[in-house]
Amino acid sequence: MAEPSGTARDPEAVSRFVEHFAAQLVEAGMQRMPARVFGALLASDAGALTSAQLGEQLQISPAAVSGAVRYLAQVHMVSREREPGSRRERYRVHGDQWYEALTNREAVIKRWEDALREGVTSLGADTPAGRRLAETLAFFEFVEKEVEAMMERWRVHREKRFGQ
Repeated sequence: MAEPSGTARDPEAVSRFVEHFAAQLVEAGMQRMPARVFGALLASDAGALTSAQLGEQLQISPAAVSGAVRYLAQVHMVSREREPGSRRERYRVHGDQWYEALTNREAVIKRWEDALREGVTSLGADTPAGRRLAETLAFFEFVEKEVEAMMERWRVHREKRFGQ
């Protein structure tokens, strides 16, 4: 299969990478089909493929592509865009997808922190369960601060290494 940009590819090598990387994502907790679609997009020089291209490359149905990209878009790992001059959509992975995905997790962590604070108040800070929740809350507050600092260091490192 040729890349949309015209770069010749060894389809077997691409497939091996996509399946190997997808297996790593599955092992980390991602569903199999979104992992495969993400891997295919990541391996694309353009960083974007249409539903038909994804289906052909991965040998999956349009419904499977649709479900996978819906999930990936929800977790901010891909975006949808119109193909210029066409009604077809293509799906794009961005160079900062990991940054975006991690940054969007901060909102989830904040909701967990709010729920844990409520739990500590409801259960009583002096009870064993309340202390356990307080320790869990302290962990997430620590992680949140560390992630913020790490992301700032990443922005500086990325700019030095890859430019804007």
